[in-house]
Amino acid sequence: MKIKGLLLLLAIPVVIFIAAKKPTVENADKDKVLIQAILSGLGQMHYQPQDINDDFSKRVFELYLDRLDGTKLFFLQEDVERLEKYKLEIDDEVSMSSFKFFEEATGILQRRKEEAKSIYEDLLSKPFNFSVDESIELDDEKKQHAKTKEEVTELWRKALKYRVLARIVDKQESQEKDKEEGKKDVEIKSFKTLEKEAREKELKIHNDWFKRLNEQDHRDQISTYLNSITSAFDPHSNYLAPKKKENFDIQMSGRLEGIGAQLREEDDQIKVVRIVPGSASWRQKELEVDDIITSVGQGEEETVDVVGMRLDDAVRLIRGKKGTEVRLTVKKVDGTTKIIPIIRDIVVLDESYAKSTIINYDKIDKKIGFISLPKFYADFTKTGGRYCSSDVAKEVEKLNGENVDGIILDLRNNGGGSLNDVVKMSGLFIEAGPIVQVKSKDGAPKVLKDKDYQTQYDGPFVIMVNSGSASASEIMAAAMQDYNRAVIVGSATTFGKGTVQRFLDLDQAVSSFEDMKPLGAVKLTTQKFYRIDGTTTQLKGVVPDVVLPDRYSYIQTGEKKHDHPMEWDEIEKAEYKKTNHIKNIGSIVQASKLRTSTNKTFTMINENAKELKEERDDPFDSLNFDKFKAEQEERTQRAKRYEDMFEDIPGLELANLTSDNDYIQSDSSRIARFDDWHDGLKSDIYLEETLMIMNDLISQQ
Repeated sequence: MKIKGLLLLLAIPVVIFIAAKKPTVENADKDKVLIQAILSGLGQMHYQPQDINDDFSKRVFELYLDRLDGTKLFFLQEDVERLEKYKLEIDDEVSMSSFKFFEEATGILQRRKEEAKSIYEDLLSKPFNFSVDESIELDDEKKQHAKTKEEVTELWRKALKYRVLARIVDKQESQEKDKEEGKKDVEIKSFKTLEKEAREKELKIHNDWFKRLNEQDHRDQISTYLNSITSAFDPHSNYLAPKKKENFDIQMSGRLEGIGAQLREEDDQIKVVRIVPGSASWRQKELEVDDIITSVGQGEEETVDVVGMRLDDAVRLIRGKKGTEVRLTVKKVDGTTKIIPIIRDIVVLDESYAKSTIINYDKIDKKIGFISLPKFYADFTKTGGRYCSSDVAKEVEKLNGENVDGIILDLRNNGGGSLNDVVKMSGLFIEAGPIVQVKSKDGAPKVLKDKDYQTQYDGPFVIMVNSGSASASEIMAAAMQDYNRAVIVGSATTFGKGTVQRFLDLDQAVSSFEDMKPLGAVKLTTQKFYRIDGTTTQLKGVVPDVVLPDRYSYIQTGEKKHDHPMEWDEIEKAEYKKTNHIKNIGSIVQASKLRTSTNKTFTMINENAKELKEERDDPFDSLNFDKFKAEQEERTQRAKRYEDMFEDIPGLELANLTSDNDYIQSDSSRIARFDDWHDGLKSDIYLEETLMIMNDLISQQ
């Protein structure tokens, strides 16, 4: 059996046993094979196997209902009560390969969808009254299922009214902007016309959405149910149908031509989870992680709404030939909406690799080396493939040749990668010793060590992290923190993902049933990381030594946002000896606090963070036109206050390494990419403060 890992590519001898008579090729028979294969994989390989009992049933029940109707626009309370007879029986069902709960839930949903179609068609056939003083609850988790058909109609009325209202205001703002800019042939449409057009647009959007819902086949439906079962174990264990496996966390950068953004489907929304360095999106600079893409347009063509659209369908709209334009309408985390035009291009893979530069800042009179590492990459596919540990070693060697006074390693938004490379890379900065402990469900933790007593760099060392630093990044930061080897600088905490997942190919795990394949794959959590001090990075992440104000400081982020995350715990610490590189971290922290408390930009970042929390804590929006427009204008004005807060930092200069000059100058696009990278760093307030922290660290040497 072949098992493919996300971080580790290790063979594990696992045999999946399925006691079943070979059936004919029908959905019901294939479902039985699938659920037994998945449960066997979870039971035999998962780090923390769950008892298939009543508690398990409750978790699956809640997860599945939320995935079927998280918006509370379909099921009535009587439907939920009818299904509750299965709440403590799902464990028995899955053990017997029974799907009564699944079948009854999908049957009810289908009937309610047909009723909902009639509801929205009727509501959108006539104008809404926007003079009424009423509001809408936007937090689906706080909503209750309607008790009557009249109540569900009211939920639909408010939801549709909100969307129509937002569309009207957007169109009005667009008209006003075109008029102010003196554009010719600007048609100023009346409110009545805009309202009618907005309803017609919403009708088309919902008809398209329901068409896609009705196009979902049995495989799509059963995948949702099976994922509710795997997610009851932990949020990172998932079933991926064959088509979903191909599109798992789609990276358009791997398709040669696209925008260079990694997307994920969450709660009927298309969310940006990563911007690929060097890509079209990265160069355009407006698309950001956590943006929600609501519609997609091709050049000047009419946009297509992608809310509720399947991820693979949305991606087909976003992908395209190099040189063509795609226009993304996105909802920002602060609630504002923005249209972002992006010219598709070939993604520059070089920008995913480690690179370095020299920083001179007149406030500290020191020469600092800066290494950017977007991810912990490792190419196992071919001889001579690139590995981040060896690439960073080369960058460190080049910086040593430049006689730098200190080195900063930037791991911000680095989502992790190769475990072996974390160990090797950490070894560049210490003599030898343990780096991380890895524990499987059985047996003692395995201590992964740096066994090379040579230290490539022994000078002042600072690591930059943020809430997007996950997995391998957290291991690196934690190890250097535990050794007292580096000052860790960043936002309140890193992501908090301390688990390892591997793929189990079900086609290879199941020895027979050839006529039912392909079956897909299961992504399983099989191991857990622990720091050398014995604590895990799971949930709590790594708390930086120096905490800087961050836009997300007051809201919950990272692993804690997931349902049923694995718990934080600790084991015996490994044997290691701290270094004396950092002699007084307290004085470094206090000096930084004093600087940031009087820094105008950091003050604005903190204010922005508080406002973002207020937005999240008050999920109500008015459905009165005047009040809604005033609220939107206030949000826009608030957002504008922060648009230009990151200005070039006086006295901060960046220069390419002498040894890199020939390589960079040999390619005009490479010159542009390095210049663009430097331009971004010149206005990086976090880098400026990190340089000051580095200066304080150097003064202790």
